[in-house]
Amino acid sequence: MDTFPTELGILACLMILAASLWIPYIVGSSSDPGATDGFGRPHDLSKLRPWVHRAFRAHLNLLEQAFPFAVLVLIIDRLDGFTALTYWAAIAFFWVRVVHAIGMISGIARLPLRPIIFLLGWICVLIMAYAVFAAA
Repeated sequence: MDTFPTELGILACLMILAASLWIPYIVGSSSDPGATDGFGRPHDLSKLRPWVHRAFRAHLNLLEQAFPFAVLVLIIDRLDGFTALTYWAAIAFFWVRVVHAIGMISGIARLPLRPIIFLLGWICVLIMAYAVFAAA
């Protein structure tokens, strides 16, 4: 039986995180006393509490990096190109994104920390892009 590559397991966990990161925003926006029903028109983010606005941005930010990362991991899998570099880049990417989400929603990751965390995620994406071309 073939082993399940760690990179694909990390990708599965990342997609679970992406599919779940909307929860803080929904809980926060629906519990805001000044919020209107968001069904007909989305909430005005500027009128929500700061942590709720940050939760929305954290979710979007994860999606911005998760999509290219996921596509690259799937291409590398197709090319049978997983290496020690992709192994560690996948693990690092997942935990960088978890730290980013926690730091963003809590407000702890302020300048310059938040952009540095995002940059680390981008570097992991670039490593995966390199691995695609190295495997081709």
